[in-house]
This record gives sequence, C-alpha cells and structure tokens, in this order.
Amino acid sequence: MTKLHSIAHAASDDLRARVHFCPETGQIWLHEHRMLLVHAEAQALLRKELIDSLGMDRARGLLTRMGYASGLRDAELARTRAENVGDLEAFMTGPKLHTLEGIVHVTPVKLDLDRASGKFYGEFLWENSWEGQWHRHHYGIHSEPVCWTQIGYACGYTSAFMGRPVLYKEVECVGMGHDNCRIVGKPVQEWPDAAEHMRFFTPESIVDQLIELQTQVVQLRGAIAGKEKLPADLIGRSPGFAAAYDLLKHAAASQITVLLLGETGVGKELFARALHELGSRRERAFVALNCAAIPNELVESELFGVEKGAYTGALVSRPGRFERADGGSLFLDEIGELPLPTQSKLLRVLQEGEIERVGDQKTRKVNVRIIAATNDELRQRVKEGRFRSDLYYRLNAFQVNIPPLRERKEDISPLAKRFLEKYSALHGKKLRGFTDKAKRALLSYAWPGNIRELQNMIERGVILAPSGTRIEVNHLFSSLVEEQAHEFGVDLNGGLDLQQGGSAAALCDAVLNGVMTLEQIEVMLIESAVDKARGNLSAAARMLGLTRPQLAYRLKRLHEADANLSMAQGAPGPGTSHAVP
Repeated sequence: MTKLHSIAHAASDDLRARVHFCPETGQIWLHEHRMLLVHAEAQALLRKELIDSLGMDRARGLLTRMGYASGLRDAELARTRAENVGDLEAFMTGPKLHTLEGIVHVTPVKLDLDRASGKFYGEFLWENSWEGQWHRHHYGIHSEPVCWTQIGYACGYTSAFMGRPVLYKEVECVGMGHDNCRIVGKPVQEWPDAAEHMRFFTPESIVDQLIELQTQVVQLRGAIAGKEKLPADLIGRSPGFAAAYDLLKHAAASQITVLLLGETGVGKELFARALHELGSRRERAFVALNCAAIPNELVESELFGVEKGAYTGALVSRPGRFERADGGSLFLDEIGELPLPTQSKLLRVLQEGEIERVGDQKTRKVNVRIIAATNDELRQRVKEGRFRSDLYYRLNAFQVNIPPLRERKEDISPLAKRFLEKYSALHGKKLRGFTDKAKRALLSYAWPGNIRELQNMIERGVILAPSGTRIEVNHLFSSLVEEQAHEFGVDLNGGLDLQQGGSAAALCDAVLNGVMTLEQIEVMLIESAVDKARGNLSAAARMLGLTRPQLAYRLKRLHEADANLSMAQGAPGPGTSHAVP
C-alpha cells in the first residue's frame, strides 16, 4: 500500500505540471487536450433535469456513457506516460486525473494488473464524490449506487489502458447512505452479472432513431435547397473551391476543351475526373497522361500509338492514349512540358479529330474530349517561344482556376478527416481523430505542397500515432517542416509564433504570399497587446487605438470563431461534470 501511495503522489506532481491556464484566450489545457471548468452545482442541475426528463434508467445509461468517453480521453495521456514509467505508475494517471479534475478523491486500496496477460483487479476508495452527494441532495437516500458518470469513467479509462473490457461496480456509495464510496473492477467475463451492468454502455434505440430523423431532415433540407452531392473524391466548401466547381459544372454540359490551372498538388486530376463523370461521356474511358513524366522521344508513341517496327524495340503494334480514350476523355497533365513537334501533332488532332500512329501513314478517327492541366504559366511559355500560341488558344477555350489550399482554409478540416479515414483503414489503425493543437497547426500551416502535402502528412500521422489515440502535432510535422514554418512566423503548436521577429515588410510578404491571414495578424496584435498590458483590456485597447468595448467585441468574435472551428472539427463538448478533456 505504501508503494501505491508513493506512485500516486509522483503521478499527481507530474500531472499538475501538464495543466496550463491561458487567461488571455480563455483556454485551459491538459497536455494537448482542451479542458473546461464547470460549476458542480450547474452540472448537478443538468443531471437532475436528465433524470426527470428521461427517467432514472435512461439517464443512468446516458451519464455512464458520458463518463466512459471521458475516461477514454484520459487514457490517451496515460499511454503516453507509459512509455517512460512502469505500468502501475502509468495506470495511476487516471485516478489522479479524477482527483485533479475535482470529481472525487481516489485512494487505491488494492491494485494488481498485468497488461501483457490482461490480468486486472482494482479496488479504490472514493471520498467527496460530487455525484453521490448531489444525487442525495436532490433525491435523498437511494437504494442503489448512483455515481454513474464516475463508474463510466473508471470503466472507460481502465478498458482503454488494459486493451480489454473492464467493468467496475460500486459496492458502497454515499448516495445509499455510506460515509464514502468504494469500487471494485475486474475484466467483464469475471463478473457473473456483467450483462445487467454492460447494457448501460450501449446507446438505446431512441437515440439512434433521433439521429436517423435528424439525418433525414438534413437530407430533405438539402433537396429543398436544390443542393447536389459532390463527387466522392472532391471535398470542399470554401468560396474558391465552390467557384471552381461551379465552372466545372458549366463545362460538363458541353464538349468544350477545358484547361485546369493550379499549383502542384491542388487536385487537378480529381477535377478532371469529376468533369468526366459529370458529362455525357461518363460511361466511356477516362485516360490520364502526365506529359512531364514521359521522355520526349516516347511521348508521341504514348499519345498516338506505334506500329510494329517503327523504331528499335517496337516489337508489336499498340494503340496510344487517344485511341484508348476514344469516346471518352483524355486528361493531359503538365501540358506545358510537351515538346514543340508533339504540340503540332496535338493541334492537328484537336482540329481534325484524327491521329496517325508513329511509323504508320494510316489515319484513324478519334472522338476524344481533351482536358489539359498545368501548374506553369502557359502565356509566358508562348512569349518565350516554348509553346505554340495556336495550341494555347485552342486549349484555353474554357479555363478553370483551382485555388491553392492556403486560400481554402475551410476545406482543410474535411480533407484531413477524409484522409484520416482512408489511411486508418489502409494501415489497420483505429484512431480517435486529432488533438486540439494538431487541428490548430493544420489550419495555421501554409501548405506549399497543397492537398498532396496534406494527404502525405495525414498518412505520416496515422503511421506514427499509436492505435486508439489521437494524432498529435509531432506525428504530423517533421522537424524540417517545422523549421520551414517557423521561418514565416507560423507556430505549429497552435497559431502564430509571437517570439518570431521580422520587419513589417516581411510580415506583409507573409500575408500577400498566403502564409498568414489577416485574421491571424489580428489575433497576434490583440494577444500581444493583452499580454503586454498584463490582462488589462482598457490598457490594451489604448495600445491598439481602440475603445475597450471595441476590443472586447473583437475578443468575443475571435473566441466564438475558435469555438465554432472546434465544433466543426468534431471537438467534444462538456461530457462530464468536471474539466472535460
């Protein structure tokens, strides 16, 4: 017992060091998880309302599951500590967090665990249980244990830590008239009446029905508003994305040649495939060719085909991309890299609708829609004589500009979520999303490699993050990427690097180049002023040339935007009566 108390004391000191309060931004952090400080009485009133509205049984199930979810989150921190300490000390993270978060004072009575074999037995004394005390206050002495959220927490935390289902039962409870509460935990299969207790961890059908009804309402509203579903691989809701997609839909209704413009990695091929799927050729082939990836001496045979014996190594006749795409669409990526002789032959195909294989004099008719793309400035190539002007004007009949990811901040979160789902399945991982700081870092980064870089970075995070946890900042960004980000004053831990120096010209360049946004500049100025004024809003307002109400309004707007961002990314709301991770 002395050893357990010593371990618990050491864990408590370490955990207190991981709690950070930021009065300027109104945020509380435990490691990488944002917390909330909630009034116990307010939470107790909410608990009472749930019981009065849903009934004792349903309220118990809901509160148990809320506690279980909170326990899962705290287990993530325990697993990170387990890398440096023994199993006993790592496990005591949960009981000490339960104490640190103001829920109940936890004292270990007996603890015997072996994660390798799955063996577990735990007995703990609970003192000053907020839940038991408030239930007794509202309803008097109860015939059964009532610390439902706390039991859910213990089950969720221990199950996640052990990697197998563990069930706790409250054998004594202040809500039943005892002086303190006492709980005992064992693997589920070791309890003969486990089924009676485990039913509270399964959502009831009424909840599923409500969710289904809500989904139907959303779908009906979307149908009424005339909204159409995007192709599966296209994700976006930003104004820039919407403008590009709207142009794509207009082009799909015709057979006009389309030129897609955008930086490397913005998803030009996805737009090309979407154009093909939206058009009348969707039932025929979509063929893609990266012109920059084919040697100049082979590009013509790839495009137009080759006859047997046309050159050394041409042992058989084979069709080119145009013939393979006949009746469908041909996507020519990096069109600016085509050599001039090939440009002339491509122009003839566009004008006459016929090709000649390399080494053959026979013409073949083809019916192909051309979709071209480039990340280069074709007009400049025309001026320099490296690209035919007549071909340029033929290709540029309908131009669609795809904005870079740094101009599509609203699209980063849904894209990251989709890539997380994809690579979690590919690598056999079960991950719970991103930490709050990782989400902020994803939104702060400039993404010079655009969506392709985001995709690769999410896959890196999936590979590095332990299964059952959330992806953290260090899982996403390599040291090289962090170094490049800090050169532009971007703090990957959640916003702007206020320690970063630099002139006003450099700051302007960062905004104009898309590395930083005006909103980030405003955040930086306001937070710097408030910090310099030591939290005095009146003094900070004077520094910024504002009135105090104007500054208070801006702070409120920024905090609301931050809260909406967290909600849009699936950040949890208050699920327990304490500082919720």
